[in-house]
Amino acid sequence: MNYIRVSVIIHGYVQGVAFRANTQSMANRLQVKGWVKNNADGTVHAVFEGEKQAVDNMLAWCRRGPIGAQVHNVEIVPQSYTGEFKDFEISYDW
Repeated sequence: MNYIRVSVIIHGYVQGVAFRANTQSMANRLQVKGWVKNNADGTVHAVFEGEKQAVDNMLAWCRRGPIGAQVHNVEIVPQSYTGEFKDFEISYDW
């Protein structure tokens, strides 16, 4: 299997619309591991690890977001897969 890791920054109206909770729910459904958090600048930052197709599906979801979100841009930075995550968490750090 082909496993990948990406770091993403999601821009737009993405805070105050349950973006993190919905990201966690979708990641769990797709069996993607990692974390998601709000940034002080109004963006959402996430790291996804998993099978390439599952991560690609996660990225496609991020381009839409949950109901109420207005995603303008998703910056994607490929990283080296580490397998360090056991699940998908919401981080509350700024």
